[in-house]
Amino acid sequence: MFRFTLEKTSSRARAGIIETDHGQILTPVFMPVGTLGTVKAMSPHELKESHAQIILGNTYHLYLRPGHELIRSAGGLHKFISWDRPMLTDSGGFQVMSLSDLRKITREGVQFQSHIDGSRHFFTPESVIAIQEALGADIIMSFDECPPFPATREYVEKSLKTTLKWAERGKLAFTNSARQALFGIVQGGVYEDLRERSALELMQMDFPGYSIGGLAVGEPKEDMFRITAFLNDILPKDKPRYLMGVGTPSDLLNNIANGVDMFDCVMPTRNARKGSIFTRNGKMIIKAARYKDDFSPIDPLCGCYTCRHFSRAYIRHLISMNEILGMRLATIHSLYFYQELMQMARDAILDGRYDDFLAEMLPVLDRLI
Repeated sequence: MFRFTLEKTSSRARAGIIETDHGQILTPVFMPVGTLGTVKAMSPHELKESHAQIILGNTYHLYLRPGHELIRSAGGLHKFISWDRPMLTDSGGFQVMSLSDLRKITREGVQFQSHIDGSRHFFTPESVIAIQEALGADIIMSFDECPPFPATREYVEKSLKTTLKWAERGKLAFTNSARQALFGIVQGGVYEDLRERSALELMQMDFPGYSIGGLAVGEPKEDMFRITAFLNDILPKDKPRYLMGVGTPSDLLNNIANGVDMFDCVMPTRNARKGSIFTRNGKMIIKAARYKDDFSPIDPLCGCYTCRHFSRAYIRHLISMNEILGMRLATIHSLYFYQELMQMARDAILDGRYDDFLAEMLPVLDRLI
């Protein structure tokens, strides 16, 4: 089962509900990234305590290890990792394209060498759908070619033709629409006419949702915001929009303002493990000397386990000593904050005051504290 209901808009920002076999997702939503079947350093219980509604897995990595057939035999990815809420898997297209010299793109698919042992593999639009059907996530992605930045218009246009053909083939191969939703991925680089062509052709294929790929790959943020704003006027209002691989707290809020509903990114967890912690007052570099004897919580207004029990000084000590607990505590806070930020954004949309909320939050989110 998959259903999207648009509840309310505030300017272009949207609040909605996604219904799946594993529960509801209130949007806008941030999805923690569990590349290998785990959000690094977090247990499923801790993810639920952070109010995570849905998490993401990676098709490329799970295909290589432990293998989709093993996961299928375990009863699917939900049972394998003991997660009973919604899940999304990406297609692995970005990871395969990132292999550069280790892959070769053809009309049929992509031949690539494993980054682990150099073994050779071949992904087609059909095989990627079959792998994701075996994994069993609630929301899955079409196989796409993600062009790098910078790239010539000629390259991006050729890449787009491949992505659109692969989307068509993948949709024809998809057999599990009763339990999974297959999203098409809008590509086209920073070129508005190519993005429009991509969106319109995918809409003719009638996907239940649309992902925006190929952004946050090195382009100026102004280009990212320009493209999401442009696509807001093209993509159907009654289907969810998912911006892949984004981003900082301010990136999320700016793109919510452009009509995006769903996000994922490794940033809050990866940065937290290195001691860069996001808060409602800005970004905290916890190793800074000024926190050595600061016995206040990371954020006195935060309700996460970390902020209720531990001081900045203690977390600074743990991170400085490369203690696993420090990485875990920092991650718990950052994930909680991201979920809290999404709830604040949703509340502002439902109250019809998103523009005011955005103006209030943007000046503080990116500053160093």
